[in-house]
Amino acid sequence: MELLMQPWPWWVSGVLVGLIVPLLHLLAGKSFGISSSFQQLGAMCLSNSKLSYFREFDWRRGVWILVFVGGIALGGFVANNFLSAEPVEFLPPFYHSAGGALRLMIGGVLVGFGARYAGGCTSGHAISGISNLNWPSVVATIFFFVGGLAVTWGLGSFIF
Repeated sequence: MELLMQPWPWWVSGVLVGLIVPLLHLLAGKSFGISSSFQQLGAMCLSNSKLSYFREFDWRRGVWILVFVGGIALGGFVANNFLSAEPVEFLPPFYHSAGGALRLMIGGVLVGFGARYAGGCTSGHAISGISNLNWPSVVATIFFFVGGLAVTWGLGSFIF
């Protein structure tokens, strides 16, 4: 139990995440990625939508992705609250205000839009796409990093 209560080395998580890709593909015939859960939820809730993006999506085939996303959230909750010597606060106090909530909402919309516009999220491109030797995923991953560096070391000081 003591082993579970302390932080693990980064490479253990990397190996475990890396094993998810082939296991998910071999055992279920699915690709690893999270951003399609937006389309899944939209298709379930808006099945009569005028948007073909939701209307023509077969949500019954993709219910597994919502279970997967729920498992990630539940696993994070269990690990933080029951398997951690010092639980991490879910959100820093700054975000407990109207301004903080607005920043989170705007950031979430931008990340969600960007992920769907790019044809997948960072994990989908970087983990699944590259492991499948998908050239657009290599390019997308490079520019995810370039964009992150640009905001962190340049634009971020003007925005925040």
